[in-house]
This record gives sequence, C-alpha cells and structure tokens, in this order.
Amino acid sequence: MTRTASLDQWLAQHFPPGTYHYAPASEDASFRRYFRVTTDDGRSLIVMDAPPEHEDCRPFVKVARLFAEARVQVPQILAEDLDNGYLLLSDLGSTTYLQALDDDSAPALYDAATSALVQIQALSRPAVLPEYDHALLLRELRLFPDWYVTRHLGVQLDAGQQQTLQESFDAILANNLAQPKVFVHRDYHSRNLMVMQPGPGILDFQDAVYGPITYDLVSLLKDAYIAWDEPRLLDWAIRYWEKARAQSLPVPPDFAVFHRDFEWMGVQRHIKVLGIFARLFHRDGKSGYLKDMPRVMHYLRGACERYRELNPLLRLLDQLESRPAKAGYSF
Repeated sequence: MTRTASLDQWLAQHFPPGTYHYAPASEDASFRRYFRVTTDDGRSLIVMDAPPEHEDCRPFVKVARLFAEARVQVPQILAEDLDNGYLLLSDLGSTTYLQALDDDSAPALYDAATSALVQIQALSRPAVLPEYDHALLLRELRLFPDWYVTRHLGVQLDAGQQQTLQESFDAILANNLAQPKVFVHRDYHSRNLMVMQPGPGILDFQDAVYGPITYDLVSLLKDAYIAWDEPRLLDWAIRYWEKARAQSLPVPPDFAVFHRDFEWMGVQRHIKVLGIFARLFHRDGKSGYLKDMPRVMHYLRGACERYRELNPLLRLLDQLESRPAKAGYSF
C-alpha cells in the first residue's frame, strides 16, 4: 500500500466518507509532510505524515504536551497512530511570522515571541528532554566541513586549516556548554511561528533539548530567513533579557556577558545551518535554502569579526571564499 493510500485509510477512521478533503499545508526540511484537512462543517485540521522508517512522532507528542504546560500555543493532538506515523492536530492557522513580519509588525510579533519563549524556559527542569551535550553540539558543527566546505565548496582543508577549525570549535563549545541550561526548541524562528493571539502558534518542536539558554533567542533574532539591523536586534535582545530576569531565569546579571554568550551561540548555530542547507541541497535536492546561505554567512562573519578568539575562523572563511584578509577591531 502506498503512503497516500495508507493516509486515506487512516483519515477515513476519523471522518465520515465524503465529508472532508485535504491538501498539502506546508513543506518541511525533513521527511515529514503536513496536510490541511477541511471538513464540510467548516473545521480545519492538520494531519502530520511522518514515515516511521525516517521519523518518530513520539518526541513531537511528548514535547507538545510539555510545552502546553507552559500555556503557550502548540497544536493539540486530536488523534494519533504512532506506529504508522500519523497525527491529527489542531490547526494554528496559515500565516507564519515570516509572511507577516515587516517594519510595522515586527515589534509586537517579537515581543510576543520572546514572551512565549520565556514561558517555555521558565518551565525548564533537567532529565526531561535530551541533553544538548558536547557530542550533539560537535556533531552539528561537523556538518560544516563535511557538507558546506567539502561538498558545497569542493574544498579539501589542509592540515593547518583543519587545526584552525578544530581549535575554533573547541572555543565555541567551551562557551556554549558553560551557559545555563533551559528547554530549547531548537528551531524557534519565523517559519515555525504562526501569527495568533495572544501569542505565537509554535510548530516543529520535536527536536527539543535541554541546553544553552541563548540558543532559541539566536534562532529567533538572527533568523536564517529574515534579517534586521543591529540596533533592533540589540533592543529585542535586551527586552528578552529583562523578561528573563523578571522570571528569575538563569541569565547573567550583566547584559554584556549575556550578549557575548548570545553571539557565540549564534556562531555555533550558523556554522551548523550552513552545513544543513548544503546537505539539504546536495543530498535531498532541496535548492530553496541556497538563497538563505549569504544571510547566514553574514551573521557568522559578523560575530567572528567582533571577537579576537574567533578571528582565526574569520581568516579561514576568507580563505574558503577567496576574500582578502580584513583588518578590524576585536574584543
């Protein structure tokens, strides 16, 4: 039986024949597919199709129920078939933050998103979600040399370049792992947040972990899909930090220290994202992410320019992109 026929059969268990139809709802960077089910009585629902040989619905179910405890808006699970990889979910709408964001809407939307993030983080406790540990963070970083450098750029690093990269990775991970830990969505950005009231609808949280407190804020503010000027980013980061302190979250009392952690966490994420986007193109044939690579590289280079310890990584990026070395100020 084909996957489509199997889905039809499963949906028929939940709706009378001829009373509904469904159509693709969104694309995903994984093997998951989403369909919007519309019924004759006007209801709109979402069905997740996650082939069990590639995906596991159980983490999604677990995190959905966990985040719901924080009173943020996540899909309600209406029916499930975990063995076959089907979930029937409430519909959080069709307007993403990415579609809605502009100069006028951004302040209110980011205020709502950071408030929801603080609510999730305030619920945090250890031994509930997988640890965002050294092995996982490093495995993500390794996507950069494996997929971006070797496969996408077609470059083989020499021994000196490999050493530079490893020393940079060591410095990045030392910072990341020293940060206080909270629940981490892991892809808290404009494509996974839906415009709703009073706060955003939150999607794609099945890979949530327990890790560095700045990670989700970096995902949100240094978004791979939309960019803002530095003064706005700084203002929104300060506003998040003030909310986090008000909720007694474990952020540093000095914003400068918090901002440095935020920037270094961004370096880890943007190195990872470049590797992921390259893999999506070369392995999975998804070319749509290529247009976002320059934005991600801009974030990465900006942070490497600002911190002396990351200047060797910046010079390596110059070599990979055949750029002349750039002089500048470092902290």
